[in-house]
Amino acid sequence: METDKQNWQGENRRKTRVENDKLFQTIVGVNVVGWVVFVAALIVFHYARPEFVTGVQDFWGVTGREQWSSSLSTYLVALLFACVALSLTVLLMKRKRTRRKNDNFGINGLVLLLVASLSLAALFFEFN
Repeated sequence: METDKQNWQGENRRKTRVENDKLFQTIVGVNVVGWVVFVAALIVFHYARPEFVTGVQDFWGVTGREQWSSSLSTYLVALLFACVALSLTVLLMKRKRTRRKNDNFGINGLVLLLVASLSLAALFFEFN
């Protein structure tokens, strides 16, 4: 029975190709938006974190900010929550789309979910 499924040469009953499927195009669009939001979160992280003061700067008396920027930290957390929400949306949409063995699951939505969730957890422990 299992060998019959592997050797099946029947007709593909999908009416549209995967590239022309509106659900697939929506999944790709939401995924791209999620990664763009994550890159924006990385940019905000760069400006929100405390400044690194080297020994030379300390010797010359140059001061730097030693705490997180509170306003930018709020934006950072909001962007990371948006990344988590968008990646969960992508994963739920892919669950509806990929039902066959030869359908690709796509790992990038899962990677985005894990990285954004771990970043939120790290920020939570940093602020508490």
